[in-house]
Parts: sequence; C-alpha cells; structure tokens
Amino acid sequence: MNLFRGQLATEQVLPYPKAITNEESEFIKSLIDPIYKFMTEVNNAAKNDEMAQIEDHTLEGLKEMGAFGLQVPEDFSGLGLTNTQYARLVEVVGRFDLGVGIALGAHQSIGFKGILLFGNPEQKAKYLPSLATGEKFAAYCLTEPSSGSDAASIQTKAVKSDCGKYYILNGGKIWISNGGIAEIFTVFAKTPVKQEDGTTKDKISAFIVERAFGGVTSGPPENKMGIKASNTAEVHFEDVKIPVENLLGKEGEGFKVAMQILNNGRFGMAAALSGNMKGMIEKAVDHASNRVQFGSKLHTYGSIKEKIATMTMQQYVTESMAFIICANMDAGHTDFQLEAAISKIFASEAAWSVADECIQILGGMGYMKDCGAERVLRDLRIFRIFEGTNDILRLFVALTGMQYAGKFLEPVSKAMKSPITNLGTLASFGTSYAAKRIGMGSAPSVAQYAHSDVSNSANLLSKCILQFGTTCEDIAIKYGKKFVEMQFLQNRIANATIDIFGMMAVISRASKSLKNNVPNAKNEAKMCNVWCNSAAKRVTDNLNKVSDSVSLQDFKDMAKLSDAVVENQGIVHEHPLGF
Repeated sequence: MNLFRGQLATEQVLPYPKAITNEESEFIKSLIDPIYKFMTEVNNAAKNDEMAQIEDHTLEGLKEMGAFGLQVPEDFSGLGLTNTQYARLVEVVGRFDLGVGIALGAHQSIGFKGILLFGNPEQKAKYLPSLATGEKFAAYCLTEPSSGSDAASIQTKAVKSDCGKYYILNGGKIWISNGGIAEIFTVFAKTPVKQEDGTTKDKISAFIVERAFGGVTSGPPENKMGIKASNTAEVHFEDVKIPVENLLGKEGEGFKVAMQILNNGRFGMAAALSGNMKGMIEKAVDHASNRVQFGSKLHTYGSIKEKIATMTMQQYVTESMAFIICANMDAGHTDFQLEAAISKIFASEAAWSVADECIQILGGMGYMKDCGAERVLRDLRIFRIFEGTNDILRLFVALTGMQYAGKFLEPVSKAMKSPITNLGTLASFGTSYAAKRIGMGSAPSVAQYAHSDVSNSANLLSKCILQFGTTCEDIAIKYGKKFVEMQFLQNRIANATIDIFGMMAVISRASKSLKNNVPNAKNEAKMCNVWCNSAAKRVTDNLNKVSDSVSLQDFKDMAKLSDAVVENQGIVHEHPLGF
C-alpha cells in the first residue's frame, strides 16, 4: 500500500522472506517425490481430458496421499500444511495436470476454505474430517447468471423460518467447480438483516449447505474449452432448509467471507501456474535442443534464445511472487490482498504466454493433440477469468491503492478550503510536492538491501517507486473521486503496480540467492537485471500515459469508437472493396 505514496515498506519483501522451518522443509520434501511420481506414472492428463473427468483410480490415489485435505489440521484428518508447504505441492500438481489441480483447488482452496477460516469449532469438527479424506467433495457457490464479477448483486435468497430454526434457501448458481459431485457447498445468499435504525436490508450471508438437506440439484456437466477433468455444473436450491447453526460467520457479512476466501486462495493459483510453466519450458527446450533446421539445432538461433529466456524469466517472476506471498501469510501478515491479486493477474497471463511460445517453438508438432501442449493452452484460458477476472482485479488493485493514498492527502484537501488558517500544512506539502517534480525528491533506497550484482536493478526500482508515488499524488489531486470512473487510467496504474511488485520480488530473491551462493545464482542475477530493465521501461510508459495529452485523447477516442461499434452492433468501417 505504501507504494502508492512513493514509499517502500521492506519488512515483508526485503530480504526475501522464508516462513518455513527446517522440520517443515523436510516434511514437504518427503511428499514431493511421491506426488511427482504419482502425477507422471498414475495420473493420465490426456485421458482425464478425453473423459472429461478424473479417472477413478487417480481419485483414489489422491485420497490415499491426503491430497484433499492438505491444509486441514491433523486433528481433523488433514496433513496440516502451511501455505508455503501447500504452494510447493500445488506447484508439482499444476506442472502435470491443471484439470486435477482445479478439482483439488475448487475443493479445498475455495470449496471448504470458508470453514477453515470462519467456521466455529462445531462446524470444523462436523465437516472437515470427511472433506479432508475426500470422502465428500466441496464446492464454492457464488456466481449466478446475473452476477459474475459483480458478486454483490446475487439474487439467491435465504429467509429465516418462522420458527427461527432454519433459513429457507432458494436460487441458483452457475459454473460451479465440483458443482455436480459435491456434497458440501459454501453458498452465498441475500438475507434480510435488521439495521440499527430498525429497518431491514438485504445483505449477503454465507452458509454451509449439505446436498443431503434436500432441495439441492445439479445440472449436467458443462462442456468446457479446457480443465475438462474438473466437474463444472449449475447448482439449484429449492426450499432448502439450512439449520441456523450452519450460518458461516455472522449474518450479513457473507461478502467479506467470499472475498477473503478468494484472497486467501490466489497464491495457490500462482504456485500451480509456476509449476505449469516449468513443464512447458522443459517441453520447448527438449524440442529446441534436438530439432535440426537449416543445418543447426533450433536453440542456436537468436529468435529461439529470446523466447526461451523470456519464458524462463516469466516463470521466475511468478514463482518469486507466489512464495513471497505465502511466506508472509505464514508469518501472520494479514494485509496481502493486493499482492495476491497481482500474483493471480501476472501468473495467468505469463503462463498463457509461456504455453503459446512453447507451441510456437514446437511448430506443427505443438499443434497436434498427442503433444499435450494444446491441452495446456486450453486449460490455461480460464485462469484469466475465474476467481476474479484479471480486468476486475486490475481495477481492484488501482482503486484500493489509490484509496489508501488519498487518505493521506485528506488533510491537504481540507486545508485548501481554508488556506489562511492552514498555511503550515500547505507550505509543507507544497515544498515536498515541488521537490519531487523538479527531480529533488528522495527516492526510497532499495540498493541498500540488494546484492551488488543487481544494484542497477535496485536503483531502477527506486526511481520507479518515486515516479509512481508522484503520479498517484497527481491523480488524487487532479481527479479526486472522479478517478473511480476512469478505467483507462486505472489499468495503467495497475500495470505499473504489477511490474513494480515483480521487480521487488526478483531483486529480493536474486539478492538472497547471490548472498547464499545458491547454485546458478548468477543466472538469477541475469534474469533479474534483464527483467527489471524492461519492466522499468513499461512502468515509465504506463505512468506517462496517465498525464500525456496524446494518450488521454487516445483514450477518449477509443471510448467513442467502442460506443460506435456497440451502437452499430459490429464494425463501423467499410470493406476496402466497397461491398
């Protein structure tokens, strides 16, 4: 958050955090090889995709390994993994089969995560054991036909019965992962909540719903583009009697429950996609190092070298982000929502790029089904859409950060209304404001925390943070609350934020590796420096567009062009042949 004020809070990023004990490291290492072996020798990703479901023997094997209750405490029949341990295992699963990864994630990362985070002791004791063993599957029910990204507009309702012992649930949910096979649902519905003034207002509440309650039905499995092994279906609720003790959290606070579940699970998505990128890079490198064209192996050509290097850097940035976030979560930090959103955006777009370039390197072979790369590309497309579309998350990042920055400018705004009596406040702000804009402002020093091999990258980051803070200040002063409606600008601020966080992550990680003489630390430094050089240019470009008159006019013209296309219900230009 301090980034939006041009400041750097180092305690959660520099040095690169590690919130895992030696004992925890040894335990997770003991699980990696069996999971790796299982995913390569037992699980058949192509068969799962073809059948549009996970093979029965694969499901049973996953249950035996405890894969359905990775973070459930041991007292409730789970493995009790930390976030960092969980991320490391998810990385392995995502490397080989995103369909299986989503089935597991939909079950525990969001399906019953609400019970872990908000459940009372009785709810945990009742539901977690059977969920952790895979005896029962869980699903997260939020999305409705009329409310996708706008989760607050859901129409499903739960009204308390006259006897006060039940909530009567009616409504329907769509595109629910595990929706056709789950026995336990975390359901979000509008409930009438009495206000302090005596009036009643519909607010979202969260409930634990059992299929066994009756009135719960599912539609047929959806015929999807990808992640076909993961069951996706509509779920309908008709006069479902939910015992009042199955209210999850407090009445009327379901939206907070829904968002915290999603925030808490996004780091796992970045970890899974990090693993997936490793697999695609290996597939591309294997082909490039063996395929001969024009008398030389593919990997010797500059264009292929650039692709492989870029793919590797994208994986490095993603992995660096994911394990910073889960380490901070394990350390007890609770303010990670922006970082989690950024990691989801970056990871889903980077993974798509890596898979696309893998297919390009493979050429015609990559386009063939037997190769497996086309399945991965199909599987990846959903990651930019579900659990918060990247478009919405970008706005979330920009608006949340700007709201934070705006709070610190409130005294200045108030002082401007009565300048004579607030000369001290205005003078202090004016001096700082002017200094930053003539190049005399002090940038936060990142270099003092960075290894000398990446000091130039650290200096670039410092300059980016200063420019970012100055730009955010200008926006807050110039537009105020009007910024809420300015999505062209919000996207540029979000893109700059994503790049700055990526720079922080790789500088921190590379510095730690260099300091500890980790094998290939010099390669990490190369990745860090090349990435930061390009990222810094993108940051500057995005921030300049926020105030550049040509760019602002371009945004206005694009808005008008879009309006014209919508009004015409199609393109607005004539064919070059005139017919």
